[in-house]
Amino acid sequence: MQERSSVKPFPGPPSGQGTGKELAGRAPRKPFPLLIGAITIPIIVLDQATKLFVKAHMALYESIALVPNYLDITYTRNPGAAFSMLADAPPWVRRAFLLSMSCAAIIVLIVLIVRSERVTINSVAFALILAGATGNLIDRALRGGLVIDFVRAHYYDLNYPVFNVADSAISIGVTLIILAALFGSDGESAPNRSG
Repeated sequence: MQERSSVKPFPGPPSGQGTGKELAGRAPRKPFPLLIGAITIPIIVLDQATKLFVKAHMALYESIALVPNYLDITYTRNPGAAFSMLADAPPWVRRAFLLSMSCAAIIVLIVLIVRSERVTINSVAFALILAGATGNLIDRALRGGLVIDFVRAHYYDLNYPVFNVADSAISIGVTLIILAALFGSDGESAPNRSG
């Protein structure tokens, strides 16, 4: 008669999973903390720090040439959206529209980032746009609906609208989304070809 051992064996891997190297093929964790921590928060901090620096060290409409006839730091306050859009609308319409649109955009972007399965061009773009929208929303909430702009790109007297770090993040994010759509390089919907 055989004696039974009282030692219980270690449980094996859950069904559907192998051991060792096979575990490396599992889907990575959700990228939300990585995207927010590595992209969104640093850009918001940079945006607010540059705006506060310009406000503290420059007079309104003062301009400092970085590259003469091409690039200046010019302190302005923008009552409109990115690149001075809606600047001529009535103040209450402009403020209500911009605050509601910013809040809606931020909620949608957070949902899109949370739903991302991995870091892709689109998820990076969403994190950039989220940073820009949040940075400008902070300005509108704290500065009476005005956003500090200070980067003036121009060719002599031919001017591009004055912008800031948040506007740059939004523009780069939108550009990445367009490029991913045109060239199909995002990888979000690529089929799994392993095994």
